[in-house]
Amino acid sequence: MVQSELKGVCCLDEEFQNWGFGVWCTFTALTVTEPNKLKIEKERSRERARARVSSQATMTKASTMSTGSGRPGSLPLHRRLQWTIGGKNERGGNLDLMRWLGSTLQRNWSTWRASLAPVGVEADCGGEDMWNAEAEREGNLPGHLVVMVNGLGGSPNDWKFAAEQIVERLPDKVIVHRSKCNTAKLTYDGVDRMGERLAEEVRSVIAQRRNLTKISFVAHSLGGLIARYAIGILYNAPSDPTSEGRIAGLEPMNFVTSATPHLGSRGHKQLPFLFGLSLLEKTAVETAHLMIGRTGKHLFLTDNDDGNNMPLLVRMVHDQNDLKFMSALRAFKQRVAYANANYDHIVGWRTSSFRRLHELPKQLTCSYSDKYPNIVNIDNGNQENCQGLESPVVNGTGDVFEEEMIRGLTQVHWERIDVRIQKSRLRYNAHNTIQVRSKLWNSDGADVIFHMIDNFLV
Repeated sequence: MVQSELKGVCCLDEEFQNWGFGVWCTFTALTVTEPNKLKIEKERSRERARARVSSQATMTKASTMSTGSGRPGSLPLHRRLQWTIGGKNERGGNLDLMRWLGSTLQRNWSTWRASLAPVGVEADCGGEDMWNAEAEREGNLPGHLVVMVNGLGGSPNDWKFAAEQIVERLPDKVIVHRSKCNTAKLTYDGVDRMGERLAEEVRSVIAQRRNLTKISFVAHSLGGLIARYAIGILYNAPSDPTSEGRIAGLEPMNFVTSATPHLGSRGHKQLPFLFGLSLLEKTAVETAHLMIGRTGKHLFLTDNDDGNNMPLLVRMVHDQNDLKFMSALRAFKQRVAYANANYDHIVGWRTSSFRRLHELPKQLTCSYSDKYPNIVNIDNGNQENCQGLESPVVNGTGDVFEEEMIRGLTQVHWERIDVRIQKSRLRYNAHNTIQVRSKLWNSDGADVIFHMIDNFLV
C-alpha cells in the first residue's frame, strides 16, 4: 500500500528541512576551532586540511553521481548535514552525532511522513482508491464506495481535486475510487464496451473490500454515459416487492453527472464549438467516427450495431433484456445533473440538462447562493408521466430521437443544476472548470464541487 498526503504535508516538509538547516548552523558554530589553537598546531592543521580536501573531493564525486549535482543544496537533508559537518571536527563527538542524526532521518523519513498523511491511497483494480487514513488506523474503514469516472480522452487525475475534497469533508464516510479502465484512446471504443469495463472494475473493487455497503457514481462528460451503461449491467433486481434494487449488491445512493451529453451531440448547438452552423453540424455527424471511433457513432446517434435499428443512447432510456438501464437509475436515492449554461464549447446546455429548447431558463443573471457563486439555478421539477402518449412528440428541433430520450430520462426524478462560470478568466474552458480538472487552471469551479459534496447522501 502506498501512502500519500494532501497539500498540508508539503508545508510540513519545508518546515522540517528549515529546522534541519538550523541544526546544521548550530553544530557548525560549535565545531569552529579558535584561531589561537590553530597557530599552535600549525603543522598538524595543514595535514588535516589536505585530508579534508581529499575527503570532500571524493564526496563531491559520489554525490554528483547519485544526485546529478555537486551542490549541497541539491542533496537530501541527511546528506547535506554530513556534507557541511563531515571532517571539520577531529574530536569525533559532534561528527558521530551528526552521522547518527543523518542515518536516523533517512531511516524514519518515509514513516514519519506517512504517519501524518490524512489520506490513504491504494492503486489497485485498474484505478486508485482514496480514503481517510486516520479512520483506517482506528480500524473503521468507510462503507460507502464513490466511483468517479472521467470523460473523453481523460484520466483518473481529472478527478484528483474533487476526490481529495470528498475525503476531506466526509472523512469517515466514504472511500473514493477513481476509475482507470477507460482512459485516453480507450474512450474511443464506444459507450457499451467502456461500460462493460467499468462494471468489471467496480466488481473487482467490491470483491476486495468486503466492508462496503453503499455505492455512488460521480461522472464527468462522456463518463456519465459510461456510468449509466455500467449500472445497467450491475443492477440487481429486488427479490420481493418490499425490497429495493441494488447495484452490484450494494445500496445505491447518489448518481451525479457533470456536463454529460445525455442526449448525445447531434442536433442544433449540441456541440457548441460548431457555432450552430448546419453545414458543420452535418459534417460532424458524418465524420465523428473517423476521429473518435465507435464513441463518435454513439454520440451522434449513427450506430447500428448488432442489427439494432435504434441508436444505443435511445435504447439506454429503456430497460433492455438483461440491461436494466432505467431500473438501475431509479434505484438511486438521488440523481443530479450539473449543466453548463454557457461557455461550454464541448457539451451543449440542452443535452447536459436533457431539456427541450423552450424549457431552458431564460434569465440566469444572479447566483443561487453566495456560497456557490457559479450555481445560478436549481430545478427540482417532478418527473414526467408519459404513459398516456402513443408516440414521441417532436421537441421543436426536428429530432424524434432526442424527444424520446428526454421523455425516457425524465421518468425518474432528477435535480438539474445550471452552472454559469462567468467571472473566471478561463471561463471559456467551462467544460473542465465545472469538474476542476486542474487545480491550477480550473479552481474557479471549486464551488460546484463543494455544492455536490454538501448535498451528498452518505
